[in-house]
Amino acid sequence: MKFITSDKVSLDYSDVGVGQPIVFLAGFGASKEIWHAQAIFFEARQFRVIQLDVRNQGLAQHTVKGLRMSRMAKDIAELIASLGLVKPILVGNSMGAACIWAYMSLYSDQQLAKVVVVDQSPKMIADETWHYGFKDLDWTNFPIQLRLDFGRATYRKIDTVTNELVTAIKQQQPFDRELDLPLLVDHAFQDWRDVIRQSTRPYLVIAGKKSPYFNPAFAEVVAQMGADGHFEIIEEAGHIVMAEQSDMFNQVLLMFIEA
Repeated sequence: MKFITSDKVSLDYSDVGVGQPIVFLAGFGASKEIWHAQAIFFEARQFRVIQLDVRNQGLAQHTVKGLRMSRMAKDIAELIASLGLVKPILVGNSMGAACIWAYMSLYSDQQLAKVVVVDQSPKMIADETWHYGFKDLDWTNFPIQLRLDFGRATYRKIDTVTNELVTAIKQQQPFDRELDLPLLVDHAFQDWRDVIRQSTRPYLVIAGKKSPYFNPAFAEVVAQMGADGHFEIIEEAGHIVMAEQSDMFNQVLLMFIEA
């Protein structure tokens, strides 16, 4: 399904099931289909499942407009309003998690039920105040380092069905990394720690024990920042935790939601 933003950009989303709404947000360059195993699992358990392709990703429109985190937040807010979602749960992997923090920074978390971030540090650039950045990114190589290939994101292969769906979308509408580079730079520049410290809703940080991008120790540190933080480190998983260990991920997420 298509959703037109206030600045006239067409986004793509799916909306299935009834009940408590959950909005899933994929990481940089990924399509909403990466959440296939979660959509099947939670729809079967009487949840309303929404998966969103942000601008330039998946089947969303390719554009030079609004390639900044604040616009990602506005897009999410507009979709929530358009669909009439009441107290949704937001779940984001990688940059999708940063989109949630951007949303919270502009709109707070008061209108959310719960928040889940998956393998994403709130600060990508390591410095003397933060030792859990993205790979070896620091102020000496930012933003040049972001132009390089990040290497393999996973530790295990993602499940077969999800892989087939993701591959089909890539073939239908390939991701243009160069076009989306301004968004990646803006994403990496941010520091969301103050947003997390002001959070009031329950939030869960899930990290992959074998993530090639982040030291999983960040999860416990971030969980301790807010009023009601929790964390889970999933063994034998890399950066794309929900597709590498979908059964375990789904159970962890369900337990947190139902707590």
